[in-house]
Amino acid sequence: MKTFQLTGKTREIAARPADQKRALKAMRNQSEIPAVLYGGDQVTHFTVTQSDVRKLVYTPDIFAIDLTIDGVQKTAVMKEIQFHPVTDAILHIDFLEVFPEKPIVMEVPVVLEGHAEGVKAGGKLQLQMRKLKVKATYTDIPERLVINVDHLGLGKTMQVGDIHFEGLEIMNAKNAVVCAVQLTRAARGAQAKA
Repeated sequence: MKTFQLTGKTREIAARPADQKRALKAMRNQSEIPAVLYGGDQVTHFTVTQSDVRKLVYTPDIFAIDLTIDGVQKTAVMKEIQFHPVTDAILHIDFLEVFPEKPIVMEVPVVLEGHAEGVKAGGKLQLQMRKLKVKATYTDIPERLVINVDHLGLGKTMQVGDIHFEGLEIMNAKNAVVCAVQLTRAARGAQAKA
């Protein structure tokens, strides 16, 4: 997994909800994003700048984040992002502190490789699940899950239960379809003529 350098500074939590809401709005107006780090000994509230997280958020890749908050360095992964429903601006980010010996659950992008037999016969290959949830230590999680589809025939599917990666436990339902070769209209016509 790639690493990403990110720096943040701690923020104060107001006692009254109204004051806290006002403080968060002021932070966002200054291009700062409120964030929280979970998973360690204590929960840390901090802010990061929008320009710092742009390459972390708007990418299909996953990262292990070297997070420095007020000079203290921790390793984390991004767990959840909240976007504004209209403007799509980032409102809040949750990070999870990770440790080399403790497994985590994370979504990893799926990449298909090879040329399916069903595609050669006139079918169309469709990726149904762009990401799969895997459980492993963060050092064992790959950047992407590469699945070979050479053996996939016309009208056939590949389910989560058919896939196995060394050192990873796939958390999705075993009968969920990852990819399929679907019959096209031309392939149906060729079958009907034969």
